[in-house]
Parts: sequence; structure tokens; C-alpha cells
Amino acid sequence: MSKAKKLFIAAIDKNAGKTTTSIALMALALKKYDRVGYIKPFGGQTVEYRGRVVDKDVALMAQVFGLNRDLDFMSPVVLSSDTTHKVVDGLISPQDLQDRIVHACNQLEKKCDFLLIEGSGHPGVGSVMQISNAHIARLLNAPVLMVTGGGLGNVVDRLAMTQLLFEKEQVDVKAILVNMLVPEKRDRSLDYLTRALKDETFKVIGGFDYQPILANPTLRRISAVLDLPLHGNKRESQRIIHSVQVGAASTQRVAELIQEPSIIILTSSRDELIVTLSHLYKMPHYKDLIVGMVISGATAINSMTQQILDDTNIPYIRAEKMITAELYHTINKDVSKIVAEDREKLDLIKKLAEKRFDFDVIDELIST
Repeated sequence: MSKAKKLFIAAIDKNAGKTTTSIALMALALKKYDRVGYIKPFGGQTVEYRGRVVDKDVALMAQVFGLNRDLDFMSPVVLSSDTTHKVVDGLISPQDLQDRIVHACNQLEKKCDFLLIEGSGHPGVGSVMQISNAHIARLLNAPVLMVTGGGLGNVVDRLAMTQLLFEKEQVDVKAILVNMLVPEKRDRSLDYLTRALKDETFKVIGGFDYQPILANPTLRRISAVLDLPLHGNKRESQRIIHSVQVGAASTQRVAELIQEPSIIILTSSRDELIVTLSHLYKMPHYKDLIVGMVISGATAINSMTQQILDDTNIPYIRAEKMITAELYHTINKDVSKIVAEDREKLDLIKKLAEKRFDFDVIDELIST
């Protein structure tokens, strides 16, 4: 039985779009191959899923693409906060970690025609445990697709550093996939990158254009980040938040400033603003713009105001133990991770993949 084609998804930096790219490539691979698999050799952001502790991305891919039967092999190394110290102390063997990854990959290869391997963070992550992305790619004998952001100088400069890791491991980087391109500059950006990297052996491939819907969080995500329940219309939990507004100005001015789907952070003492936003939420135009509210402060919400909140069913999160500035900072610093419930985002990724990714080109590259 022939082994699966393999593709290792790496990136020049964390949050470059590896998971989004993996979702896109999985969806496209399933149109060409009957048996498609996924593995994330190691990860530290974990969840409990179907009785196992696995990487978050593994749980996501298993749910979205129906891969639950392969869970035992999809997340072979799960890191805890003290794993790196245990490796240095000699309590955990790097060889054991490597063996677990290689074994899991071998098992999946037997079941698959095409196997997607998603790296963690930037290429050097895991070096202290001797399981850096570049080293794993060599162990698994997997060609690499390097995901980058847009731009020119920044991309070329970062590639100059990351390439050294892969060259040291004698790993073949087949292509770079450029994400977060400015739509109106897409062709120009790809042209300049192609010419700047003309002496390299890898191919430059265009990925996703910048999409706010992919970069921005949902109400559900904000609720999870704050670890607070969502009240009101829970059917709106998957709405995308394009802007975070602080309701510090006059009620009229706050309403005027809402120009795109927004979540408004305000204090529990601003009864007039809470009531106004609640009523505006019932109007079609403003319902498109007001995603919900985060109400801060220990002061109890006025009973009449609370009744209006309940009657209008506007989504809101009550953060009694946090102040507005803290909420604004917490929400804005979060980089939204896609979860299986984000159907709007997932559907868009699959749709855009058909338009922006040439899977046949990528497939041909890893066949040579």
C-alpha cells in the first residue's frame, strides 16, 4: 500500500493564518482525494474533546471534517506549562516525543491518500524539546508550505531567518503562501514578491486576501475570552464584531459613531445609553450595526433599565468585576481563533479557498 502524500504547513510567524490555510486545504483536498487526514504534531493550547486532551486545532478539524475516528493519532504530543522544564531536567526524553510524533504520522499515512501536517507557532517553536517545526518536517519527510503575511520587505526579511532552520534540517520548502493581501494590491504584491524571490527554489503562491470577518471575533468568542455568559438573543452569538466602541461620549454621539457592526462597552450607571441602544437594536438599520453590549461596573442595573434589556432581547455581557478600560484592553488584544461553532467563518473560508487557492498547483509541487 502506497503512503499518503504529505504537506507540512509552517509559517514565518504565529497568527499568520496556518489554521485558516489548513481548513482551506482540507476542504480542497477532500474534493480530490477520498481519504484525507490531519495531524498537529504538538500543541500547547488544549481542550478536552471526546474524553481526550487534544490541541484546540485538532478538535476543530475533527469536528469540521468528521475526523473523530483518528483522534488517537491527531494530537500525539500535548504540552503542559512545565513540559520544557521537564525536558531540560531529563524527566521527559526528546526522543520519546519524536517517536510519538513519527508513530502517529505513520498510522495516519496508512489510512490516508493525503495528510495535512500543521505546525505550531513560528518554525523555531519547540526547539528546546528538539521538536521544532523544521525538525519535525525532516522526521516526517514532509515538504513544506510556508504561510506568510502580506507585504514585501517584512516577508523577505523574515524568510531569510526562517529558511536557515529548514536548510539546517535539509527540509524542502516547496512554496510560500501569502495571506492577508490587500485586495486592490493583490496582483502587484505577488508580482513584487515573486521578483524579489526569483533566485529561490520555492514558488510564490497567493493565499487569502485580508478579510475582517476572518480577523475579527464573534460575540461567542468575546463571551469565552471574558469567561462570562451571553445574555439576550443567544442566536446572535456568531455575529462578527468589526469594531469595539467605548460608550463614553453622550448618548447621541455614541449612536452616531456606530458605523459598522460593533460591540459597545459601557458602565452599568449609563441608564440612558443602555436604554437607547436597546431600542435602536429593534430597528433594522441599527440592528445590523449593534452586535451587542458589554456592561461593566459593580453598580446594579436599574430595574426599569433591566426590564428594557430583557424586552428588547439585545445581546449583552455583564462584567461586574471589570472596568471599561480593562475590558477594552482584554477584547482588543485577543486574536480570534476559529472554533467549530463559527459556521459563518468556516463557510467563508471554504468559499474563498475555491476562489483564491490553486490546489492543483500545490498538489503538483509536493508530488515532485
